[in-house]
Amino acid sequence: MDKRALAEVFRARLQSVFDRSRLSQAAFAHGIGIDRSALSLLLSGRMVRLPRVETLLAIAERHAVTIDWLLGLSEDEGVTGAMLSTGTIETTEEDGASLLMRWHAEAAGTKIRYVPARIPDLLRTTEVIAYEAAAAHQSPLAQVEDAAFRLEYNRAAGTDMECCMPLQTLEQFAAGAGIWSGLSKAGRQAQLAHMSALVEELYPSFRLFLFDGRERFSIPYTIFGSTRVAIFAGQMYLVLSSAETIRTMQRQFEGLIRHTRVHAHEAAGFVRGLKLG
Repeated sequence: MDKRALAEVFRARLQSVFDRSRLSQAAFAHGIGIDRSALSLLLSGRMVRLPRVETLLAIAERHAVTIDWLLGLSEDEGVTGAMLSTGTIETTEEDGASLLMRWHAEAAGTKIRYVPARIPDLLRTTEVIAYEAAAAHQSPLAQVEDAAFRLEYNRAAGTDMECCMPLQTLEQFAAGAGIWSGLSKAGRQAQLAHMSALVEELYPSFRLFLFDGRERFSIPYTIFGSTRVAIFAGQMYLVLSSAETIRTMQRQFEGLIRHTRVHAHEAAGFVRGLKLG
């Protein structure tokens, strides 16, 4: 599902919730913490991105539906009190690395499933981390620490992680297109060499699958065993820990695996074969 289709599913389901509420737009908007004009924009179909995480949580809690259903990940719109009470927002600005360390530790011995926002954190070079951090006006230090921790975690005995991402992300990176237009060719070449070597070294405890981004769409998230799902939303995580939500996201991840175009045993070779622009 692409971003426009995802936004349209959300709009239709928001419209359904709004119609059932029998509230005015002003009252409905006040109840979920936004103004009337923002609600009107969400319902109009002119907006091709999703609302903030806080707004999604407010809609789900106030109108007794699941976030999975709002986003089209589930056809079951019912929600339990347990799910609502276990939905939290964790910011990454203060100590995101500590959060990740705790979540990984709690999921030790179970499978971790990971859909990255761009290049997987544990596979990034310090140059790429610095490039991304500078563009976002952030310090790279926490991200370097995060990448080192994730790599160390995946080198430990008994770890099991599956990572799934669009192959077009890597093709765009190699070409120096889009957000990568300011990164030198040498920097991109070093990143691809570093990535292919690590994918080869870590296999099979770390398995990278590449799907066609024209066929499937996914938001970035990590499933930590059976304990929680952390959906990455910029400078924060939406953390959900109800059993049903985790099972739904596991099924969504398995759907990405089924649409794989480059399988885990082929991934290192695919990365090595990318043509630099």
